[in-house]
Amino acid sequence: MVGLKPSEVPPTMAVKFLGAGTAACFADLLTFPLDTAKVRLQIQGESQAARSAQYRGVLGTILTMVRTEGPRSPYKGLVAGLQRQMSFASVRIGLYDSVKQFYTPKGSDHSSITTRILAGCTTGAMAVTCAQPTDVVKIRFQASVQAGPGSNRKYSGTMDAYRTIAREEGVRGLWKGTLPNITRNAIINCAEMVTYDVIKEKLLDYHLLTDNFPCHFISAFGAGFCATVVASPVDVVKTRYMNSPPGHYRSPFDCMLKMVTQEGPTAFYKGFTPSFLRLGAWNVVMFVTYEQLKRALMKVQMLRESPF
Repeated sequence: MVGLKPSEVPPTMAVKFLGAGTAACFADLLTFPLDTAKVRLQIQGESQAARSAQYRGVLGTILTMVRTEGPRSPYKGLVAGLQRQMSFASVRIGLYDSVKQFYTPKGSDHSSITTRILAGCTTGAMAVTCAQPTDVVKIRFQASVQAGPGSNRKYSGTMDAYRTIAREEGVRGLWKGTLPNITRNAIINCAEMVTYDVIKEKLLDYHLLTDNFPCHFISAFGAGFCATVVASPVDVVKTRYMNSPPGHYRSPFDCMLKMVTQEGPTAFYKGFTPSFLRLGAWNVVMFVTYEQLKRALMKVQMLRESPF
């Protein structure tokens, strides 16, 4: 990332991978109920099961889930979510600097906005190819509505979900919604990484802040808001398409058309508030943790390599 002092040793690829994956998992643990609330609000009105529970607002959605499905319901799909972050965030965040440098012309002191956007699109698309099955399983768990803690569950666990989806829908079922997911994550990765990169760079270049917590916090908050605004429509389409039974939608485009005709264009921004709360909080926790982990891991590595 930008802003490292010349005296600091740049983090290695292994440090970036491990730091990004670990930081993303930590952020997921803290913000997962917001993500589940977002999914429930996004699918509301889509099916009879979704209509049976009327959710109002972020807190209302979480409280309704706890009351009707048990206290653990906001954390449905957490295991798959953590699996997703370890494979997804490690690629899209850990590789961003390297891909950005690859696209930057030799001799250039700074990467252009176009170069950063291209790097964000590339790593976002690469990450989806690695993590798509984990995203499908996560959303299936989050979207499943139970009558109560003792009601029947479609999947007995995360691994059973992978097996059941592959058996009932074929291996392609685990890769359902890949195209909208690539689109969504390319957009969201650009918004997050480029916005964070640019804000942090300007804060440091104009000496408004040093490379510390306030700088990371402001940059991450801006990245979360920008990502929510630009990615919400494709995020809703992705969620509905992944959660739909076989044959319900012919394609992501068909899903989009049905949403517009049946619910109006505002359907694309269903769950916007929890999306922003989740992405804003997630980005702040992830980027702040990531910056600290990179430095801590590099210190450990330098101590191990030191002859004294």
